[in-house]
Amino acid sequence: MEKTKTTSEILSAKRKLNLKWTDIAQTIERSESWTATALLGQATLSTEEAEKVGTLLELSNEAVESLTVVPYRGTTVQMPPTDPLIYRFYEILLVYGPAIKELIHEKFGDGIMSAIDYEMDIQKLEDPKGDRVLVTLNGKFLPYKKW
Repeated sequence: MEKTKTTSEILSAKRKLNLKWTDIAQTIERSESWTATALLGQATLSTEEAEKVGTLLELSNEAVESLTVVPYRGTTVQMPPTDPLIYRFYEILLVYGPAIKELIHEKFGDGIMSAIDYEMDIQKLEDPKGDRVLVTLNGKFLPYKKW
């Protein structure tokens, strides 16, 4: 089954069963953000994890099997993105990316932040002036190697 069909089946079941990402994450003992990433087709579940999700969401056998296939990452969003929320992250990197790069190099040296050895967290911060979104991107620093 194609990842897009699996994602559609997952989102439909999630709505039908009135589940949150955190509910699904608890089933496989993973973080909410990683679970959402995986079930939206951008990471791979173990067979055991896929079976637990399949049981919880009442997924087809094809969808469960699809969850264990290594995905083509980064192919689900056109560039530049058109969805307003995703576009804002793109805009943040366009505006603040050079400063982020400069500060990382100043603090760590010549290298990159890993998107493989990486964790992400999304929190809601209640504020009387309007709720705030706290996004934490936590990646291992990988220095460029000399040879």
